[in-house]
Amino acid sequence: MTDFTEQDLGGSTFLRVDLSRSTFREVRLTGATVHDADLSGLRVRSGWLDGVRMSGVGVPDMEISGDIGRLVVNGVDVVPLVEAELDRRMPERALMSPSDPAGFREAFATLDRLWAGTVDKARRLAPDELHEQVDDEWSFIETLRHLGFAHACWVGGVVLADPSPWHPLDLPWDEAPVVEGVPWDRDVRPSLDEVLAVRAERRATVQGVLDDLTDEGLRREVVSATAFMADARDLDVARCLRVVLTEEWEHRLFAERDLAVLQDRPLQVGNSPAAADSRGA
Repeated sequence: MTDFTEQDLGGSTFLRVDLSRSTFREVRLTGATVHDADLSGLRVRSGWLDGVRMSGVGVPDMEISGDIGRLVVNGVDVVPLVEAELDRRMPERALMSPSDPAGFREAFATLDRLWAGTVDKARRLAPDELHEQVDDEWSFIETLRHLGFAHACWVGGVVLADPSPWHPLDLPWDEAPVVEGVPWDRDVRPSLDEVLAVRAERRATVQGVLDDLTDEGLRREVVSATAFMADARDLDVARCLRVVLTEEWEHRLFAERDLAVLQDRPLQVGNSPAAADSRGA
């Protein structure tokens, strides 16, 4: 097994090479050409696929999830069809793109209601299961910690211009740059109540913004006071709040998906909430 680390292989040709089960992390494939390749079982996470063109491909089974602006399949842009179907399945989804203060207040209140149900499901699991990753995705606790980071970044750091809005439990996205002073503890295992307490504080901060929000306030131009999004331009309060809404909406769906996996698997002795309660008694 060969290890290629910190090497420039740009312009290389791989002909009749077996790369099965290889791992590509922080790899640049810009402008690469893939011809007559077997990509069965390929998994791409946190990829950027702008301008990708595939022709003559066989796709018997493929799943795509993410922020998709345009996706043409056999000459048909399927994104509007997918968006319409998602809104039909989840009517609350249409509320996540508000344009006025009342709409933003309704959107966050809707998320409060939906997340309350999700948290109720999480409480039915053993505490250790809330730290368990499903299919290498974030655990439920990590998901809540990341949402805390999103609130701190976009509301605290941009809308409120706080240069240090972080909490020790905040969790940036996996590929985020390491920035001095920004917490990034992958090993800490806080309880659900601990992360929910931080979450309540962050929600109160957002509510403070919403309570005083006006149409003019939504259009107010803002810049980041932290190292994150410092180079972003054309930001206004409305855009920042929509980012948080999107993060909250999407990560709740991920959480619901993974909680269902944890709840549906065969119950093992010593792995149930009742067993956990008896151990702590």
